Amino acid sequence: MSALRRCLLVLSLLALRLAHAGQPCTEQPIRPETLSKAFGLALKTRESLDQSGAEVVMLARVGQDLSKWGLRYTHLGYVWRDSPSGRWTVLHELNQCGSARSALYAEGLANFYADDLFRWEGLILIPPADTQKRLAASFRSGAYAVMHEARYNMLAYPFEARYQNSNQWAIEVLADAEAGPFSGRGEAQAWLKRAGYQATTLKIDTATRLAARMFRANVAFDDQPFDRRMAGQIDTVTVESVYAWLARYAPGARRVLVRL
Repeated sequence: MSALRRCLLVLSLLALRLAHAGQPCTEQPIRPETLSKAFGLALKTRESLDQSGAEVVMLARVGQDLSKWGLRYTHLGYVWRDSPSGRWTVLHELNQCGSARSALYAEGLANFYADDLFRWEGLILIPPADTQKRLAASFRSGAYAVMHEARYNMLAYPFEARYQNSNQWAIEVLADAEAGPFSGRGEAQAWLKRAGYQATTLKIDTATRLAARMFRANVAFDDQPFDRRMAGQIDTVTVESVYAWLARYAPGARRVLVRL
């Protein structure tokens, strides 16, 4: 990328409104260091996306340290280029200020990373070209919004439509694009089960579950199967489980790691 193009890109990123959705609502401004790193990682990501030749990819970030659960990535969204010369737009579901609600957002790459991440890296997953075309059609038509459930639960059960987490929305949109259109989320979940999707199982004891339910509005366990819940086995949709399933379902999918 030439120096002029890089400068123009930085200016365009600076013009973006930095969203705080999905984070606790505070009056604290984003720190300059965080802003600088978000822009830097956004530039690296855009360069990788431009070189990939892709139209639609999935993109994950590391918002917090989940190593105690054997996980690295916390949040998954889509990045879509709406025309050959168009800008890359992130489409994702975000929890609203730690509440029990979520909304869908379309924003720039810098916004996606401007959350004071635990690690400054992104993982790009490039689906096969035919899957990309079906996803792009969903984004153009607005069909992806049908898969959204505003009742948010960070640990939502994958095969129950009562709640939803952001990674669950992403995989249900993919299911709808691949095998739909579906009339609702239940059909997408049934198809994912038939297609071999396997959730991540987290071991969470009773005391931890009670504390989380009492003090976190965005965590619930009542959608989990009773027997597994009582055994402390909580099944949910994680970035790792989505990537593992897609690698089996579409072996042609490619991964690209970007980091500062």
